[in-house]
Amino acid sequence: MPDGVPDRLQRHLLPDGAQDARTGGLGAAAVPRRLLASWQRSEDYGVPLESVEPVFAGTEDLGSLFVECGNEVLADLHRTLSAEPVSLMLTDAEGVVLSRLSGDRGLLQALDDVHLAPGFAYSEREVGTNGLGLALADRVPTLVRADEHYALSLCTFTCAAVPVLDPVTGRLEGSVNFTTWSRSSSELLLALARSAASNTAALMLARSGGRRPRPTARGQVFRVEVPRLEPGSGTLHRLGDRWNAVLAGAERAMQRGHVVVAIGESGAGRATLLAQAARHVFPRDRILSAGAPAPSDVATWLGLWSPELGKAHTAVVVRDVDTLPTWVAERLRDMVFQRSAAQGAGLATVPFAMTAERFADIPAALLGLVDTVVEVPPLRERSGDVLPLAAHVARRTRGREVEISPPAARALQSYGWPGNVDQLTRVVSQAAGRSDIVDVATLPAEVLAGDTRHLSRIEAFERGEIVRVLGTGAPTMAQAAHELGMSRATLYRKVAQYGIDAPRGR
Repeated sequence: MPDGVPDRLQRHLLPDGAQDARTGGLGAAAVPRRLLASWQRSEDYGVPLESVEPVFAGTEDLGSLFVECGNEVLADLHRTLSAEPVSLMLTDAEGVVLSRLSGDRGLLQALDDVHLAPGFAYSEREVGTNGLGLALADRVPTLVRADEHYALSLCTFTCAAVPVLDPVTGRLEGSVNFTTWSRSSSELLLALARSAASNTAALMLARSGGRRPRPTARGQVFRVEVPRLEPGSGTLHRLGDRWNAVLAGAERAMQRGHVVVAIGESGAGRATLLAQAARHVFPRDRILSAGAPAPSDVATWLGLWSPELGKAHTAVVVRDVDTLPTWVAERLRDMVFQRSAAQGAGLATVPFAMTAERFADIPAALLGLVDTVVEVPPLRERSGDVLPLAAHVARRTRGREVEISPPAARALQSYGWPGNVDQLTRVVSQAAGRSDIVDVATLPAEVLAGDTRHLSRIEAFERGEIVRVLGTGAPTMAQAAHELGMSRATLYRKVAQYGIDAPRGR
């Protein structure tokens, strides 16, 4: 076997470069390096080998120029291919399926069975090696056939995907993905996908004068995590005493069989804390994590619960229950009770937890389930967690350790983080994605401005720019003043006025 083939995937390979005509099994010498690397990443992510676990992100935010042009191109192509066993899809840059067209009902049903449907995430990190996931990861046109897929449940398909870049900014917008049966001919599949991606980019360029803003990244509405090397519930354990104390409280409650609710500000890490507690207390269980759906996604969201709740050894975390409509909360409560009754157990033996901003806002249907309440402090009250979290986010973004410069570290720690860990994650992931080092040059002005509660918007911007210039390279105060367009005396005065920690010796 070639070096680097994951142990769990040896069953896919045949010795001496042979290829089995009946099964399509890959010979050891025939595996491309890109595929081997993707398999290895999939195993490192802890993706299940046998089947695809659902990760539902929702179908909102479909008004971008990319979506408009991509859907127009695919609709035109679909009119020609409506009688063919092929599905035409558009995905965003995170691998979430935005739209899907096919005239083959059998193929559509099979794709539904593996959750390759609008609103579901299909990145490499979520489902392992697949056409669109690998195309987005490597940013090159990709064809993945049959047994080349990581998950065995995808081996009945062949997928061709091509990334689409914004023709003006060069930013990755998403991908065009064509999927057919593995027994069907795939020779033209990648060529068709290339053509559709090219036409989409060309149409975007033609209409770029009336551009609409790119939709913001969406959260994951519904997902299932299995025990893995890199669980979505988090792998960072070097946090401060306040976090660890709340985490320990949640763990003790779960060990006693209590239904736990974590309250606190949005983005503070409530769901992460509950998922970490569940992973510690129930290390072999799956974790079903679900957030409140958009109104247009309620039917899909409710439909996902029944098959998942029926599986044994599943811990449940429901996020933001305070935003659920009353009737949806009642349906969720009824499904949880039905699961408990079917298993012949009480709620005490069914790991179940929820999050909300305030305890008083939890719907009455779910309020009666609560045994224990834990309060997660906001990030501004645990500043010692900022740098460990930032380093963790940067490492996940780049896949390796990323340096955070001392000026950037000071800026990150001094900022108030009104958006909590969610905001920190966005800021650091964007900074790490643009450079090999997180420095003040890669941080937004509002973070560099620090605590701006008593500053006007102009003052906050000015403070941020001063911090940025002083933290970039090693300019003297005279050089910094010249770049900022002010005298050195004015710069000294503003440094004192804004309480900026300027390096000495300048």
